[in-house]
Amino acid sequence: MTYVIGSGCIDKKFRDCVLECPVDAIYEGDRTLYINPDECVDCGACEPVCPRAAIWYEDDVPDDERAFIDVQVQFFKATGASGGAAALGPIGQDEPRVTAWPPVE
Repeated sequence: MTYVIGSGCIDKKFRDCVLECPVDAIYEGDRTLYINPDECVDCGACEPVCPRAAIWYEDDVPDDERAFIDVQVQFFKATGASGGAAALGPIGQDEPRVTAWPPVE
């Protein structure tokens, strides 16, 4: 299991969670942040600091946000991003469903 970042982060990347993640598992796409499910240690440090309440434990993701479990997995399959977000820096792309998401103001 892992934590998941949902639609509330799209175009609103506050990055508070990035600062709290003790294993550097939160990566930055173009429009949103992604938690690497292979690197997340399920500590939960990210969830309470998200000002958008956009992070959930995988078992607790609301039904209307469940697609973001797969969005997160597919992002890492497509980009191959791993080994720590800080060293890699912003990825500059998103999973196609995030790219297609209507702009959030």
